[in-house]
Amino acid sequence: MIILVHVMIALASIASSSYVLLRPSKRAFQVNYGLIGSTFASGIYLVWSTHSALLPACLAGLIYLTAVTFMTAIAYRRFNVRERN
Repeated sequence: MIILVHVMIALASIASSSYVLLRPSKRAFQVNYGLIGSTFASGIYLVWSTHSALLPACLAGLIYLTAVTFMTAIAYRRFNVRERN
C-alpha cells in the first residue's frame, strides 16, 4: 500500500513541477516543495521498513531528484525574472 502511495506522490510531484514550470507562483512552489519532501519521506520509509537494497532505490531517487530539481530551478529563475519586471 505504501508503495502505491509513494508512486502516486512522486507522479504528483512530477506533474506539479511541470505545472510550476509553465505557471510559476509562490503557492505552486510551496505545493511542489511539499510533494518533493513527501516523496523523499515515503521513499526513506520504504527502504527502511522493507530492508530493500539501497543502491537501486538511491539511483531511482537521484534520477527523480535531477528531473524535478531541473524543472523547479528553471521555474524559479523564470519567476524571479518576471517579478523583477
